[in-house]
Amino acid sequence: MDEEVIPILHVKDAAAAIAWYGRLGFTRQWEHRFEPGFPVFAEVARGRVRLFLSEHRGDARPDTLVYLRVRDVDAVADEFGVRVEDAPWAREIELRDPDGNRLRVGTPAR
Repeated sequence: MDEEVIPILHVKDAAAAIAWYGRLGFTRQWEHRFEPGFPVFAEVARGRVRLFLSEHRGDARPDTLVYLRVRDVDAVADEFGVRVEDAPWAREIELRDPDGNRLRVGTPAR
């Protein structure tokens, strides 16, 4: 087993969040509810990158910042209609998901 860190992001509507993260190239891996009508806890993945999305109160706070390193930030920027900024360390954009979580997405400078 590879060791990894998986950020947990709070979402109000897991289905809507999964669809939004799909635009970033993530796919739904699984979801769990303790009973019908209870909050959803789900996993999305993009290659080896994983995020947990939780409707449970107290699991995470809105306005969390996650850095996502990708091969082609320009393609992501085009998908979301935002402008790429050049920093000394990377070309980057910043997005907010429907729940206010912040994602800084970048391709490292060569």
